[in-house]
This record gives sequence, structure tokens and C-alpha cells, in this order.
Amino acid sequence: MTGVAVLLTGFSGAGKSTITDALVAELEAGGTAVTVLDGDVVRTHLSSELGFSRADRDLNIRRIGWVAGEVVKHGGTVVIAAIAPFEEAREQARALVEQHGRFVLVHLSTPLEVCEARDVKGLYARARAGEITTFTGVSDPYEVPVRAELRVDTSRVPLAEAVAQVRAAMAGVGDSAA
Repeated sequence: MTGVAVLLTGFSGAGKSTITDALVAELEAGGTAVTVLDGDVVRTHLSSELGFSRADRDLNIRRIGWVAGEVVKHGGTVVIAAIAPFEEAREQARALVEQHGRFVLVHLSTPLEVCEARDVKGLYARARAGEITTFTGVSDPYEVPVRAELRVDTSRVPLAEAVAQVRAAMAGVGDSAA
């Protein structure tokens, strides 16, 4: 049995957690056990000593990739929800997983303006006010993935369709990249 890890990447507010929750619910309803690696939760438990410098962000994503690879090695399914703003770190995570199974990169390409308008955590407002000095999309870059298996703009694609597209990409059905 080959395991699979899905990395949902994009700006804060792009829909990573929303899609993760719906995807995991569907997978578990179908009998698939799923390990979820949420960027915020991993930072609390596995990377609590890290800040938000590029080096620390990259290390956090490498750690997530390593853990995902360990789960995939044993045939497991992993869903990762992380901003993961830098290409090199995403590719390092891919390499760690692909030693053992499949890696599917899903870029939530929701425009920054839409994500900022959602601002469910109030983070963009704090970043614009200078309270958060390193914030992806405002004061820190987001490198658009080069090798995404799938791109989904959650401002245009309904949740059920986005989940169906991710599931198809996980199954390796067709050419999902857009």
C-alpha cells in the first residue's frame, strides 16, 4: 500500500483549514485514517522554539515533510495545511515524502485581496498596523509553487468541488495542474 501526503499551501485565509477539514471528513467517512499536520499546531508542539525568519520557516516545513514521510512510509495518508511560503522548503518536503510514497502539492491560489478581506484571525490588520513584522503577503514574500499538482482559487471554486479536485489529484487522476 502506497501512502500519500497532500500539502495545501497558500496565503493565510486562502482556505487551507477549511479544505483540510472537509477533505479529512470525506476520507475518514470512506474508511481512510488520516494524519493532519496543521502548520499552526505543528508550530505549537514540534517547532515551538522557531520564529518566523526564513530559516525558521524552512526548518518548520522540513520537519513537517519528515513527519509526513514517516507516515507515508507505512502506507498512511497525510494532509498538511501550511502557508509554506518558500519553494525550496516545499521541494525539500516533497523529497522527504517521495522517498516513501506520493506527494501532492495543492496551491490555493486565492488572491491576496480575497484572503485579506476574509481575515478571520485579524492577522492582516495587525500586519498592516505593524504589529506583526514578518507576515506572508504583506511584509514577507510568498513564492508561487512551480510544481503544483493542482491549483485552486477558493474565491471561484466551491468547497465541494475543491475537495473533489484534491481527491482526484491524490488518486493521480488526469492532469490536475492548472
